[in-house]
Amino acid sequence: MTENAKETEMLGFQLASLLRYDTHPIILLDGTLAAGKTTFTKGIARALSITKSVNSPTYTIMKIYQSDDRLKILHHLDLYRLDTLGNDFDLEEYIHADGFSVIEWPFQVEALIPRSYILVSFDIVDENKRKITITCKGDDCDHLDQKL
Repeated sequence: MTENAKETEMLGFQLASLLRYDTHPIILLDGTLAAGKTTFTKGIARALSITKSVNSPTYTIMKIYQSDDRLKILHHLDLYRLDTLGNDFDLEEYIHADGFSVIEWPFQVEALIPRSYILVSFDIVDENKRKITITCKGDDCDHLDQKL
């Protein structure tokens, strides 16, 4: 349970700090509008030493952020506006590329959901509080489940 946006961002930071960058983690964020998905992503970006302002890619579908030293990459996707996988996007390429991939509204296009991922579910309790559940599916879960 987080009590405010700062705690939600800190939880994203803590999760990213537990993950190994070289495993190219894929993090799915599931929740309603204004549930805290982008705020959580800001924490992930901070853990990767990304100082550029992170905001929702709802209208652009995807944004790519690099750390200041250009050694770490965050692919931030928002599939809210998609309902099928079209030929005009190469989203699979970005999801499986080097770095972290964070996908908001992942179940809009289920064909993009990989076999292994971390699912972060957001439930709004009240204006500021969020119940956030983190689960892991796939190959690297034993390592992560012990830390969560």
